Amino acid sequence: MGAETVHALRGVDLTVGRNEYVAVMGPSGSGKSTFMNMIGCLDTPTSGEYWLNGQPVARLDDDALAAIRNREIGFVFQTFNLLPRSTALENVELPLVYADVRKRERRERAAAMLERVGLGGRMGHRPNELSGGQRQRVAIARALATEPALLLADEPTGALDTRTGEEIMHLFGQLHAQGQTVMLVTHEPDIAAHAHRVLLLRDGVIERDERRGDGSSAGFQTAHNEG
Repeated sequence: MGAETVHALRGVDLTVGRNEYVAVMGPSGSGKSTFMNMIGCLDTPTSGEYWLNGQPVARLDDDALAAIRNREIGFVFQTFNLLPRSTALENVELPLVYADVRKRERRERAAAMLERVGLGGRMGHRPNELSGGQRQRVAIARALATEPALLLADEPTGALDTRTGEEIMHLFGQLHAQGQTVMLVTHEPDIAAHAHRVLLLRDGVIERDERRGDGSSAGFQTAHNEG
């Protein structure tokens, strides 16, 4: 910012294990967005290291990062980000198209993911024919299509009513119980309470790291990141 250097993150150093369920909280300006963008390989740190699923990704070029994102990370957004003219099945297929999966296989895998999130009977419906909760389930199925190492969710219940939000959080709990590593950003303590570990970011540092369950083998690591 002009002559001033602003470090959105300062000395963040942590390890998240495979099959952990982590919530990230913090006030506006705490560094949550930068942190999640780096975890999601959308941004790169100005210093430090980031290892994702055994791979050092902090210094990869844009093409390599795009490949990592498609293969290792499933993104779930607050506003769903579905293609309005495509069916639920076609939306879930999209990351498999980018991964060059053959049509028959990607159809089968996309259908299996929709079954997994409870939407086997809605595969031919377009987003405007689905409720908000159903659209978020389609988005979660799409995020799972490539069988990613990490499911990364940004305010996944922010556009949903309380009851529907709880249904989506129940689904995240089921996915975690099946072995999926889950990390989500939320401003809501009752949503964060579903996670087994809560990180509180403030002024670019981890102010609190509260564990409510044990993780296993390392999934990703960051070390002394600045950005």
